Amino acid sequence: MKITFESIAKQYKGKYALKDFSTELGEGVYGLLGTNGAGKTTLLNIFVGILKSDAGRVRIDGVDVRKMGVNFLARIGYLPQSTQFYKDFRVMEFLNYMCALKDIPKSRGEKRVRELLEIVNLSDAQNKKIGALSGGMRQRVGIAQAMLNDPDILILDEPTAGLDPQERIRFRNLITKFSHGRTVLLATHIVSDIEFIANEVMLLKGGHLLMQDTPQNLTNGMKNKVWSVTVTDETLNDRLDTLNDKPDALNDKHDTLKDRLGSLKISNMLRDHDGIHLRIIDDEKPDETAVPVQANLEDVFLYHFGEGEQW
Repeated sequence: MKITFESIAKQYKGKYALKDFSTELGEGVYGLLGTNGAGKTTLLNIFVGILKSDAGRVRIDGVDVRKMGVNFLARIGYLPQSTQFYKDFRVMEFLNYMCALKDIPKSRGEKRVRELLEIVNLSDAQNKKIGALSGGMRQRVGIAQAMLNDPDILILDEPTAGLDPQERIRFRNLITKFSHGRTVLLATHIVSDIEFIANEVMLLKGGHLLMQDTPQNLTNGMKNKVWSVTVTDETLNDRLDTLNDKPDALNDKHDTLKDRLGSLKISNMLRDHDGIHLRIIDDEKPDETAVPVQANLEDVFLYHFGEGEQW
């Protein structure tokens, strides 16, 4: 199966939420990574037919999804960003209800519900009201309903937002289980959601697709752009004094780390007995003591989307 996005565009009040978005997806997990407002939800809503694009089209194996009608809907499972549940529904009742809405025969639906409750570890909670479940359990109900029709395409919009670390790990493992033989498109601004499970990552910024590649290739492309530097409190305080006493100092040539701290992207700071260890993202070596280190996907995210620390 090949999913093709062709020059998708969408405007709101004259401003582009998406512009000339084009890509191809096959089988596997695809992470759609970007900040809030990057256009991720807009793209997913266009894909599933909630929104109509201003330009472009989506094809599956060469066929426009708008011409596929219910045949397309039968092939997708969708977990929206803000999932609304009837809180007085019990888990089993809700999933059986969703089977009816998806036109799944009762006998097949009941079997499928039991299978999915076992997979998402909710068999013991099947008779609980959804309103009494934790946020993580409700999200597992949500992904179960998305999988009821055994879809070819699974679409997840910010599925781990608000979950604690344990539930996020559990949810990522579920995504991997469900990814076999299908296309999974997962939109998020949380790097850890996709760093270890995505076959490819798409970086979306301001409605534009910046790049698409494997996590390994994206991090390899950051060679000599991530540095480790150890500084002292005095170094940082000197920088603050320079900014307070000499407002024009930033216009001088940046020769030292102290002079450049205000414009650098710092992805992590760790204090221990020998000083403050800075993880700095920069195209140039920020200081003669700087040592290059292996990049991770969070570094890639900050390189393209982050702002410099202000001291």
